[in-house]
Amino acid sequence: MAKLTEIELQVMWNRLIAVVEEQAQVLLRTAFSPIVREAGDLSAGVFDREGNMLAQAVTGTPGHVNSMAESVKHFIKAFPVETMKPGDIYVTNDPWMGTGHLNDFVLTTPAFHRGKLVGLFSCTSHIMDIGGIGFGPDGTDVFMEGLYIPLLKLADQGKLNETLMAMIRANTRLPIDTEGDVYSLAACNDVGCQRLSEMMEEFGLKDLDVLSKHILSRSKAAVLEAIAGLPKGKWSNTMTVDGYDEPVTLACTVEVTKSGIHVDYTGTGAASKRGINVPLAYTTAYTVFGLACIVGKEIPNNAGSLSPLTVSAPPDTIVNALKPKPVASRHIIGQMLPDVVFGALRQAIPERVPAEGTSCLWNLNVRGQTDEAGLGNYGFMMAVTSNGGTGARPMKDGLSATAYPSGVKGTPVEIAESITPLIFWRKEFRVDSGGAGATRGGLGQVIEVGSRIGKPFDLLAAYDRIDHPPRGRDGGKNGAAGAVALKSGKVLKGKGFQLIPPDDRLVVMTPGGGGIGDPVKRDRKAVEKDLAEGLVTPKGAKVYGA
Repeated sequence: MAKLTEIELQVMWNRLIAVVEEQAQVLLRTAFSPIVREAGDLSAGVFDREGNMLAQAVTGTPGHVNSMAESVKHFIKAFPVETMKPGDIYVTNDPWMGTGHLNDFVLTTPAFHRGKLVGLFSCTSHIMDIGGIGFGPDGTDVFMEGLYIPLLKLADQGKLNETLMAMIRANTRLPIDTEGDVYSLAACNDVGCQRLSEMMEEFGLKDLDVLSKHILSRSKAAVLEAIAGLPKGKWSNTMTVDGYDEPVTLACTVEVTKSGIHVDYTGTGAASKRGINVPLAYTTAYTVFGLACIVGKEIPNNAGSLSPLTVSAPPDTIVNALKPKPVASRHIIGQMLPDVVFGALRQAIPERVPAEGTSCLWNLNVRGQTDEAGLGNYGFMMAVTSNGGTGARPMKDGLSATAYPSGVKGTPVEIAESITPLIFWRKEFRVDSGGAGATRGGLGQVIEVGSRIGKPFDLLAAYDRIDHPPRGRDGGKNGAAGAVALKSGKVLKGKGFQLIPPDDRLVVMTPGGGGIGDPVKRDRKAVEKDLAEGLVTPKGAKVYGA
């Protein structure tokens, strides 16, 4: 065919992004687990034959997609592209070759066009239960945390690995949901493969080589151009978080050069004995996402745009945990890392960096028995996704009850109540929780939940920012600290399994984001608006001079 023009290549690039978004939507609409179908805890992407990510779906989480990008290379190493056949599907949940913990299944499917392998589609979603002690941080090694699947074939030329599926069903409290989610992952990749072949037929492409080179080179050049406008140098920051049984120090040094940005986590605390450790792939995923939010945020995410952003961490620190360290709740530390990086960058570009926010998800991981039998699952287990406030931005307030940097949506109460024997008595903004400032931090929320069938249920707590709330900056106040308790008054731990009695209620108060700037300098109309909307009380408004 004739040489492709710049306009044709750009059209094809946009079409490729549309293909992976359809791939993600198939997963979203067919998944059994509410954390996927309601909250969007997934990722989807297309890769060239060398394992370079060419496009990712807008739907999904950065922790999944940026670490999934590395897992495709592991699949190619284990199953060389020359050996791949139509109908093959590969699977793993290896935390160090996948997306950081056993609850995430990664499926990769080779894509063929006119009998020739032209690329690969990969996807990830959170599987709610994969056995072990459950989705919480109490494990002391990865083997306690559930079924561990190495790099395996889920299907061989269209024939399903029934032995593997039987093993998966036998090692979960939710066999119906888990089996359905695996099929959903496989289906979304199949749709991606079909749409890619249709696209290539439409544009007369025999392979993706020229398009791949265009996407990767243009994206890298665009990121380097954005970096060229930044001050050059090194800046360091430290942040203390609650940890499991003792505080954890997160430290980073960010170096900006003309060839890229490197983040090094030397000085960060040692790996924990409990499941809040982070494999390096997940550390890298959230670190580069934080950087990308500041540098070249309009540039599509792919291997080219990610290549100038690099990460290192000393082995066996909490951000580079080695097998067999427990990692089930790796998001607690991993999702704090953009804030750590922002704290370094604020010294160079304060006008572009927010204050600290809640950052890590404040999910209600609940488990227990139902009053129904014969449905195929053993009781219920659900992650009701929720969060606190984000940090104030230099020119805008923080966002309330928003999952940043994760990006997952909050689980609707109606959905949670329809599939669990729980009732939500309260779910509302937490007044006065946003850190005061010239720009205010986002508000947390108050959630009150109890059993509606007179049975206790487990809380698999995995929270932070209780002892060390999000910090304000430049005179801005800290966000409110998080809290977990029973309505009867008993204070609960921020991490670990705890029983909620049937005659009591769980009360969760998520943190607020930190503020930026002297509160007295806040616009009077903004203060009045907060008062009118009930986000700030008259007492809380006194800090603004109101």
